[in-house]
Amino acid sequence: MDAPTTTSADNGTSGGGGGWFTPHQQPATPPGGESASPEPAPMAPETTPPAEQHVPPQRTAPAKAQEASPDAVLIRRTMAEVGPVADKVTSYFYALLFVRHPELRSLFPAAMDTQRDRLLKALLTAAEHIDNTPVLVDYLQNLGRGHRKYGTRPEHYPAVGECLIGALKKYAEHIWGPAFEAAWVRAYTTISQVMIDAAAVDELRAPAWWYAEVVAHDLRTRDVAVVTVRPDQPYPFLAGQYTSLETPWWPRIWRHYSFASAPRSDGLLSFHVKAVPAGWVSGALVHRARPGDVLRLGPPSGSMTVDHTTDRGLLCLGGGTGIAPIKALVEDVAEHGERRPVEVFYGARTDIDLYDIDTMLRLQQSHPWLSVRAVIDEQARLQLPDAIRRYGPWNEYDAYVSGPPGMIRKGVDALRDSGIPAERIRHDSLEELVVIGD
Repeated sequence: MDAPTTTSADNGTSGGGGGWFTPHQQPATPPGGESASPEPAPMAPETTPPAEQHVPPQRTAPAKAQEASPDAVLIRRTMAEVGPVADKVTSYFYALLFVRHPELRSLFPAAMDTQRDRLLKALLTAAEHIDNTPVLVDYLQNLGRGHRKYGTRPEHYPAVGECLIGALKKYAEHIWGPAFEAAWVRAYTTISQVMIDAAAVDELRAPAWWYAEVVAHDLRTRDVAVVTVRPDQPYPFLAGQYTSLETPWWPRIWRHYSFASAPRSDGLLSFHVKAVPAGWVSGALVHRARPGDVLRLGPPSGSMTVDHTTDRGLLCLGGGTGIAPIKALVEDVAEHGERRPVEVFYGARTDIDLYDIDTMLRLQQSHPWLSVRAVIDEQARLQLPDAIRRYGPWNEYDAYVSGPPGMIRKGVDALRDSGIPAERIRHDSLEELVVIGD
């Protein structure tokens, strides 16, 4: 999808998203997706929000932060201290890791620029939710399962923890002491154990990855393709989720893509891919992939799925190739035989960017409960969030948003303005889906 997007550009993800130390797998989101294991000891909320490149300044701590554990306070202080030199911290961490443990270098892609940012994102995400046990456990379990496809083993975690603490100690030297080190050791021990346990459980029920043969490649525009693959074994997922994908041309580089349909009886999977500037994976999928090529798929992730326990309507915003998971959600509602109203706003910069409008209009003709509106910036000078405000209110609907991170942020604001509670607005994690270096 349009870079950066929730689904089909070279995304970092969510997904499940950036990892503690492996190449390219992240939180979901998570939004994106696309969770059980022993609970860790409570640890404490980081008041600094996730960032795209650097640790941002700390926010004003909420009242409940006063009750945070001593370890939480020390972890927050560490993150605030290293924030101004975050790039140096992550670079030094990898230097330590590869010098002390050269056998781990093969787990990583040749180019490490993007991976440095992945580590920082994971640190921030875990630190932010460190006192919120359910959220933290869910995030770490997704991360642990996603790490399997890189060949990560339990014995790798101590080396990572050793080098991570070494990097933090070097760049937080003005405040560092035995109490700080002990807090980080406890936190990392808990975090790594949750990930190890989740991976062990997952290993009993699913492969680390699936091989998938390209069976169709439909170039819709000069930089957008619909790629259809056949997995080598059954691949269970839900409409609205996403997966991570690796091509044979860029080993160990994974990117997130949403499924462009609900599960099909023939087992085929489709993805909408937009080639982005300098996008290694997206460029290869759009301009190089052909039927017969074999890709690798990670596990499904993401929680942007339909709640079939309610009869509320669905309000769906899809920007660019973000229309892919929206199409899957529409198919899911249809397959469940429901007649709840579904309103789709399909945003694009130009007419050409509405590459899947014919498919959406055919769905509208087949289902009287479905309404599809195209919003073209270039013609109407009206952006998707503005259109939502114009056609509202939507307080009786559940909302789903898929597109570039900027559009998601504005869309969520517009939806809240229209009366939809935050808990009924679903989208994949922005931290997982931002394109950083590919």
